[in-house]
Amino acid sequence: MLTAYAEMECAASAPCTPEDEQQQLLAHAALVKRVVRQLSSSLPGAVDREDLYQVGLLGLLDALRRYGEPDERFPAYAVVRVRGAILDELRRQDWRPRGVRRESHRIRDGVRELTRRLGREPTPAEIMKELQLTPEAWREFELAESAGELANFDELMHELPDTHGVPRNSPEAQLLLQRSIEQALGALDEREQRVVQLYYEFDLSLKEIAAVLGVTEARVCQINKAALKKMKDRLR
Repeated sequence: MLTAYAEMECAASAPCTPEDEQQQLLAHAALVKRVVRQLSSSLPGAVDREDLYQVGLLGLLDALRRYGEPDERFPAYAVVRVRGAILDELRRQDWRPRGVRRESHRIRDGVRELTRRLGREPTPAEIMKELQLTPEAWREFELAESAGELANFDELMHELPDTHGVPRNSPEAQLLLQRSIEQALGALDEREQRVVQLYYEFDLSLKEIAAVLGVTEARVCQINKAALKKMKDRLR
């Protein structure tokens, strides 16, 4: 999906009737359910999957209208749009309960103060000792913070360079975009490439990726965010 994204971006919208849209939404509903399952594994039980599904359907509808007539490449394109729509809504709502948000602010402020005092990034052990956190509480904080701010591949595409006046859906522009993505991926180490591949290409959840790599879900979030930052830096 990663290199294929350039081939799918900015396809011209094709006119269609509401009946056509309804048929396509039903045909690709399983795709939305898969994205909801992937993302909800990183969120607290208070987040309603049905609400995420409805937001995802809106993302799917937007994808259909942007892409035009669906073909074999459409599902990969739609996954990006659906995931982005759900993450945007989660950020807008700030889905965490008030008590959790207060505790997150306390921990974040404490980490910032400890960093200033030490003159470097503190280790998890130092943070837990300073803030009197259990390993479970620290893990929950890491996971909540990372999941709440989880960057997605669709956002990264906006960092792609201009195609110098070449129409973005032309073969020349697609080649330029594909090469840019390949170069950005080349900036990653092996583990970062693996996380990006598992998350964005194979649609594994954070829990599933953590099991594959033998690390925690919070660590997967950290690797993912670091990988996308490197890719953005390379694209710039």
